[in-house]
Amino acid sequence: MPGLATRAGGCHCGAVRFEVELPDAIEVEACNCSICIMSGNLHVIVPASRFRLLEGEDSLSAYTFNTGVARHLFCRHCGVKSFYVPRTNPDGIAVTWRCLDAWQAFDVTVNAFDGQNWEANAAALAHKSQD
Repeated sequence: MPGLATRAGGCHCGAVRFEVELPDAIEVEACNCSICIMSGNLHVIVPASRFRLLEGEDSLSAYTFNTGVARHLFCRHCGVKSFYVPRTNPDGIAVTWRCLDAWQAFDVTVNAFDGQNWEANAAALAHKSQD
């Protein structure tokens, strides 16, 4: 995809580090599902092929609930969820926008996503994990 650049990010303590290919302008999802609303998570969904875990696989703990499709991955040291596998896009990765090293540098559009009514709205995000 033209216009992509490799961006680095990670958790608070630095045990988990990753790279993701993103353009300068991104769409960030502000989901109101139970876990996103409680944690304040704002995330950008990308195809798995554009994400690389560089360090910290052994520092990740997984949390699943409800259907078990989403895999919420937290650093077991600092507790930060810098990325996860979203239920809407199990073939992709949702990167926490503010866990990117230069998160302020992006031209960001924040989209509200009604995750409380997931079944009625999930199809609206399905395209985000496609190359």
